[in-house]
Amino acid sequence: MSSDQHELVVLARTKMPYGKYEGRYLAHLPESYLSWYHQKGFPPGKLGQQLGLMYEIKANGLEKLIYPLVPKT
Repeated sequence: MSSDQHELVVLARTKMPYGKYEGRYLAHLPESYLSWYHQKGFPPGKLGQQLGLMYEIKANGLEKLIYPLVPKT
């Protein structure tokens, strides 16, 4: 598995650690919430990078690529 593939798997399995959507997988966050962060500014660090990547994935209609990687609950 390449490092890019690994990062997508990690992204798919990461849950929002705080706020209104605490406990939700990042892939399941509403696009409007990610857009709000995009306008406000993503938090620093890895979470901010992941939220930014998820925003780009959703903004470009690529969610179907990551949904199969999200654990079934």
